[in-house]
Amino acid sequence: MKRVKGIMMIIFGAMLWGATGPMIEWLLAASHMSISFMLIIRLILAGAGILFALKIKGIAILQPLRHKVWLRQLMIFGIFGMLGVQLTFVGSIESSNAVIATLFQFLAPIYIILFVSLRQKSKPPIAQIIGMAVTLTGLFLLLTNGTFSGIALSSEALLWGVAVGFAFAFYTLYPVRLMDEWGVLIVVGWGMLVGGIVLFIFNVMNFPKELNVLTDSKISAVLLLIIVVGTAAFLLFLGSMKYISPVETSILSSFEPLTAMVISVLWFGQVLGAYQMIGALIMLVGVTGLSVAGSKVKEDA
Repeated sequence: MKRVKGIMMIIFGAMLWGATGPMIEWLLAASHMSISFMLIIRLILAGAGILFALKIKGIAILQPLRHKVWLRQLMIFGIFGMLGVQLTFVGSIESSNAVIATLFQFLAPIYIILFVSLRQKSKPPIAQIIGMAVTLTGLFLLLTNGTFSGIALSSEALLWGVAVGFAFAFYTLYPVRLMDEWGVLIVVGWGMLVGGIVLFIFNVMNFPKELNVLTDSKISAVLLLIIVVGTAAFLLFLGSMKYISPVETSILSSFEPLTAMVISVLWFGQVLGAYQMIGALIMLVGVTGLSVAGSKVKEDA
């Protein structure tokens, strides 16, 4: 039963996260809301909400802040991890679309493998090299749509997409010790709150000018839905790891771009080109292969 629970959690979590992309895409287009304004509200409300819920449960949420080492790591994670992921993901959506942005985040395993290999001064196993080659082949088709005469995405979209992969890689690797010491929820809560506050400080003059956007009830409702759905998706994703393996998590995470794609087609009428669809599928196969290969390496170690 626990395994079934974990599978259901990751499927619903992936689908919810995939659904946030098109919602963000619509919000930015319909309201002309700036990325910074949206993320300030999203991160601060979500982070404060998680910490408040933990406080009600009697958890000492201020404890990590009383140690300089952990406080410094929380600040780094909040700024470069949590804020970095959110900023690059939304920037990628704005410059391309929700489907492309969601697929670009699947480049993170390649960056992680390369980083670990450089750090250990060793070559990746052949299975991981094949997985990376397959993933990059899919990315090539996604970018060119098989024309071989030019890139199907703008240079801005390409830069944001590459940044998304790096941000997700850092977000995955850096907070491991923090989460082992203090737990996932408290680290995520403080990460969101720190990221939101830092972004607010850099936009303190412009933030009040956009508050009138929230007078539109439809805009406010969609923004609130993005906050709730996105936070629920993240918690379901993390919670599923207690019951199922990382390989299963990676495979079932493919529901993210699939959900984003279906919603984008129904909502915006957006359809990827034939070669882009093939490239997206190849990317998912490559990422799944990387996860399986990574799990076998750990078992053999």
